[in-house]
Amino acid sequence: QVQLVESGGRLVQAGGSLRLSCAASGRTFSSHTMGWFRQAPGKEREFVAAISWSGGNPYYADSVKGRFTISSANTKNTVYLQMNSLKPEDTAVYYCAVDSEPGSWAYWGQGTQVTVSS
Repeated sequence: QVQLVESGGRLVQAGGSLRLSCAASGRTFSSHTMGWFRQAPGKEREFVAAISWSGGNPYYADSVKGRFTISSANTKNTVYLQMNSLKPEDTAVYYCAVDSEPGSWAYWGQGTQVTVSS
């Protein structure tokens, strides 16, 4: 059974940085894509970034491009989201996800809260 556990979320001031981690277990992920999503209060969940498990082909939402970096550490079965130059509008619960096939996000973590104060 796939399990994803996020960590690293906390309260941070605008302009600050955070690194989120997602520890994955339960299967081999070598042919899969890992993603980060977020959901702000009163809004729908939105895509943030994704990367192939091998570490190639990262891609980002326009709203975070140039500020966030997604990376993977295969030996640790962990995916990271480095977030720099944080803005109050980045405040959300951040979720890690794994696809079961391209475009189908089948597995989700429980989320970690990121709050950016102005």
